[in-house]
Amino acid sequence: MITPDTAIVTGGSAGIGAAIAKALLDAGYEVVSLDLRKPAWSHERLHALEVDLTDADATRQIAGEVASRFSVSHLVHNAGVIRPNLIEATDAEDLQTLAKLHLGAPLILLKALLPGMKARAHGRVILLSSRAAQGGVTRTAYSATKAGIIGMARTWALELAPHGITVNAVAPGPVGSTAMFHAVIPAGSEQERTLARSIPMGRLGRPEDVANAVLFFASPHSGFVTGQTLYVCGGSSVGTAPI
Repeated sequence: MITPDTAIVTGGSAGIGAAIAKALLDAGYEVVSLDLRKPAWSHERLHALEVDLTDADATRQIAGEVASRFSVSHLVHNAGVIRPNLIEATDAEDLQTLAKLHLGAPLILLKALLPGMKARAHGRVILLSSRAAQGGVTRTAYSATKAGIIGMARTWALELAPHGITVNAVAPGPVGSTAMFHAVIPAGSEQERTLARSIPMGRLGRPEDVANAVLFFASPHSGFVTGQTLYVCGGSSVGTAPI
């Protein structure tokens, strides 16, 4: 059945993506999750599809399938990987892979969805960037591509505003309780506690903190907000260096 409020959420199986998908479902949306694997949870309005978003051909194929099956009004690109390395250990392949996932995949998806969004003169595109877009040790590939998301969102916002389509970015700071975060920082470690203490709000973020920001941009009441980046970082993007 075609519904007017269907959202694609990439990386929707777990972590921040699952929190976003569940928040959208709670708000009444139909949700299509695109992830490497299906989630361990289910919902009557959740359609979970498996795809490797670093594979352009596979992404293009599933984008066409979803566009033909659903009247997609929202695209939330959350899927991401870090690949942390100091400069000496970073390869061009790291940049290329992260560029495919963070930049190429949303471009392919949006191109498939644009005819429908333009025809309805309505759409919401929300891209997940990161506080790391401002720089971070061992984050060459991650910071570069997450910063690229912000530039891409601003460009898309300008091109699509005449069609009633908004494009915004959400840039989370450190968010605990996710596999991606704990792949870099062990859960319950002193490193995790030190990081939490360094954040002005004194804690790590929660997936729900990010989902709330996505819901703001997704709202029908946010139609005059476009080209913006909202940092959900507990104040860590402001800067905490002593004078």
